[in-house]
Amino acid sequence: MSEVFVRVALDHPLATLFDYRFDTPVPVAPGMLVSVPFGKRHVVGLVCEVTAHSDVPADRLRSVEGVCTACPPVSSEWLKLAAFAADYYQRGLGEVALPALPQALRDASRWSRLFAPEERYSLTPAGRVALPDALPARASALRKLAQALAETEFLLAADARALHPKAIATLDAWRAEGWVALDVIEAAAALATAASADVPAPALPTLTDEQAAAVEAIRDADGFAPFLLHGVTGSGKTEVYLRALAEILAAKPDAQALVLVPEINLTPQFEAAFRARFAALEGTSIVTLHSGLAEGERARNWFAAHTGRARIVLGTRLAVLASLPQLAIIVVDEEHDPAYKQQEGLRYSARDLAIYRAKQLGLPVVLGSATPSLESWWQADQGRYKRLTLSRRAVAEAVLPTVKLIDLEEERRRGRASVEGLSGPLIAALKARLERGEQSLVFLNRRGYAPQLACDACGWVAGCPRCSAYVVLHKPERALRCHHCGWEARIPRSCPECGNVDIAPMGRGTQRVEETLASAVPGARILRIDADSTRRKGSAQALFSDVHAGEVDILVGTQMIAKGHDFQRVSLVGVLNADTALFSHDFRASERLFAQLMQVSGRAGRAGLPGEVLVQTRYPRHALYHALGRHDYVGFANSTLAERRDAHLPPFVYQALLRAEGRTLEAALAFLQQAAAELTGIAAAERVTVYDAVPLTIVKVMHVHRAQLLIESASRAALQATLRAWQPLLRGLKGVLRWNLEVDPLDI
Repeated sequence: MSEVFVRVALDHPLATLFDYRFDTPVPVAPGMLVSVPFGKRHVVGLVCEVTAHSDVPADRLRSVEGVCTACPPVSSEWLKLAAFAADYYQRGLGEVALPALPQALRDASRWSRLFAPEERYSLTPAGRVALPDALPARASALRKLAQALAETEFLLAADARALHPKAIATLDAWRAEGWVALDVIEAAAALATAASADVPAPALPTLTDEQAAAVEAIRDADGFAPFLLHGVTGSGKTEVYLRALAEILAAKPDAQALVLVPEINLTPQFEAAFRARFAALEGTSIVTLHSGLAEGERARNWFAAHTGRARIVLGTRLAVLASLPQLAIIVVDEEHDPAYKQQEGLRYSARDLAIYRAKQLGLPVVLGSATPSLESWWQADQGRYKRLTLSRRAVAEAVLPTVKLIDLEEERRRGRASVEGLSGPLIAALKARLERGEQSLVFLNRRGYAPQLACDACGWVAGCPRCSAYVVLHKPERALRCHHCGWEARIPRSCPECGNVDIAPMGRGTQRVEETLASAVPGARILRIDADSTRRKGSAQALFSDVHAGEVDILVGTQMIAKGHDFQRVSLVGVLNADTALFSHDFRASERLFAQLMQVSGRAGRAGLPGEVLVQTRYPRHALYHALGRHDYVGFANSTLAERRDAHLPPFVYQALLRAEGRTLEAALAFLQQAAAELTGIAAAERVTVYDAVPLTIVKVMHVHRAQLLIESASRAALQATLRAWQPLLRGLKGVLRWNLEVDPLDI
């Protein structure tokens, strides 16, 4: 019998496959997970090729140690997707394929437990009555376990152990009392809650003509069909997604759908909407995939998608690389959002990979947004995407809010009082909404209490000892915190430079605005939602539930509250400190600001209440604000694209960014200068523009100095050819701690 060899992808920077002898007594196929020795370690790899010979000398070949037979191989299409991402983003195949798998699958020691029959517990009717009163008052861990049982249909043994160290013994005791029931399911990974045909179909809202046309176009698409669904806020884009998915899933019994959202905090409301809609569609199961899931839950959900048990996968950007063997449609909601671009490791764009995946498989992909990215808008202008327009709100009596600009300079000249950055007209509008029992939203995209703490006697400003950045004052925690490295210190009693005790905060963050509103609008129930108030798992969902339940009068927050949320009772939006983005060095700053303001404005007046948006600004004549006042995305997009064309900026050129990190700034810059010199010998580089190496805006983070080198070309092919030839030369350069190459960078 001839020997069999496998070529395995490992999570390693080298863009190569590693040969191993396969003498395990199981059939082998590409796409299988295997455990192999690598140096002194034992790692998990992915079989990419099976061959009868190897060019590696026999005395250097090592054997595969184990095979994950319980997990079916990933498809050849999935391997091709990973190979494309590796090639386009200039990374090794293993650096793409392995991190795309759940962490639990990348640990061979967990395979037997992960795919073993799974025990799950549920609360009996008797338990719902007796258990709450049977627990000791101070047994907080037991009460947490009981609460988890009460809030879910069933509780997996692994999740129970995470809640209580003696969970299984406790649950067995409750079983003996008749309070808990135990089921054993086929495998832990088969956790995809299927819909029940006994549930009555929900009443469907009547579609507008534009919605019906969009659904029809998506349903009738043949082969690869990219759609740009441009709908104003509140126009019912989610309803279009639901109807299109329902028709495709009903027509194809085994079909799967992938729905991407930009942020984790948007998944609960999407999941609730999808579960409610598909509860009656027999055989339809829904799972979520995002980084906020526990490792075991993420692995089970991924496996449910991989085996076809889950027909709808709802997730953030990492879900774009999920294995879905029967994928029939992809939806990317809020496709403009920068969160779809990964900023660590493999720096991929989930939106762009979703489009490529749809093209690879020949299926429709829907990009939805009220403010599409200029790249997508340009593609639609060129006829490569089909534009579907929803020009009015879905609720007949709901209209787009009016936008008014509050000229802060005019307010100052007239001597009108303001309270800690809140103008008089905004405070009056907030009080009027409170009297009417309506909700208001105050948007400030800066968390913390104040961005700086300073001494006006000597000019000292509190800075981070590890970064070239100021620290942010967090008053409730009485701490100074660096938002770049996490360094934290107590607030000093006096200036460390001159001893002045009158050090004071400069600027405003959401914590300070929350404090100011409490005194400026007495009696209002104020809630702040930002990255600080939602650190604990599930806290964001709980806070948003309070808003939807009407238990909040004024919601203060960052971009977390600006998009995707359907606040039915919000009639006023106040925008603070928007001017800072008008004059940024980043050419994408105006696009992001306009999208943010359009999105947050769209939270007002969604259920028929007249909506109003008040924007505080010192530049009321700026063209961006005039376009915002008209809700004129089309005009803004066309004028901005014309500016980009004249300036030779994306989407009219293609860019790549080489970043270097060194112990000194000089070392980082020297590395980049050497890298630029290596381009002179590359033929394709003749069509590439190379800019000077420059420090990053925040030069130092965690004592590491950073610099960057930008290259661009009007030809994507020329840029890619240059990068492929450049990579081996870069690996030969020394002198820095780390370097990375990013294709299609968003932050320059």
